[in-house]
Amino acid sequence: MDLQLKGKTVFISGSTSGIGFSVARTFLKEGASVCINGRTEESVARAVHQLKADFPNGKIEGAASDFSKAEEVESLIEKLPEIDILINNVGIYTAKSFFDTTDDDWNRHFEVNVMSGVRLSRYLLPKMLEKNWGRILFVSSECATLVPADLIAYSSTKTAVLAISRGLAQLTKGSSVTVNSVIPGSTMTEGAEQFLLDLARSNKKTTSEVEADFFSEARPNSLLQRFASVEEIANTIVYFASPIAIATNGSAIKLDGGSMGGII
Repeated sequence: MDLQLKGKTVFISGSTSGIGFSVARTFLKEGASVCINGRTEESVARAVHQLKADFPNGKIEGAASDFSKAEEVESLIEKLPEIDILINNVGIYTAKSFFDTTDDDWNRHFEVNVMSGVRLSRYLLPKMLEKNWGRILFVSSECATLVPADLIAYSSTKTAVLAISRGLAQLTKGSSVTVNSVIPGSTMTEGAEQFLLDLARSNKKTTSEVEADFFSEARPNSLLQRFASVEEIANTIVYFASPIAIATNGSAIKLDGGSMGGII
């Protein structure tokens, strides 16, 4: 299927690894131009180098920005080329009890996970509406509704982006611009791999055993009963960012493997 992405320019926040990096790769496979982002110049340079090695004919740029600092976001915005597709992917989490989560922890979570998308969308959405084409996708999480006890701050931010996404979609009425959110479930990012490795070592089990334990104990409602691959998540994100997905707007698209339950 041709996703009609040739000639489109994409900016993906938080894309030097994990889901964001896989999204960048998938867009490049479809012929789009990609601008990736990370917190440091070093991480961006490594990711750009890897992508250029894999896609020697691809159009790839990189931009470093620490999304916990508003002034760095403003500086980034000034340097962006014309963007057709915005993927608000950057996110942080800290596993702490509610009682140990400080105001600084809460503020940092909201600055990075919520305000990054707010600031980028506030700049790019008017430009998309003016040319009557564009896509914005927010990457939420199954934790938006599952809310693990040690991830309350993180979960709150992932719920917030669902509301922001829906609200922005209502500003696109009658246009060819869409705003949606995607809700990944447990995904085999580098962080998840390390989590399973550490758990396997401490419990003297294999990674397959601790993955099975995770889904039987922490995610018993999952229908997939395994971690999704980053490629599986990226494929869906790229489809909904494409011109052929015009009929989907203002939606929260579950990629959770069934863990959240419900029929909607």
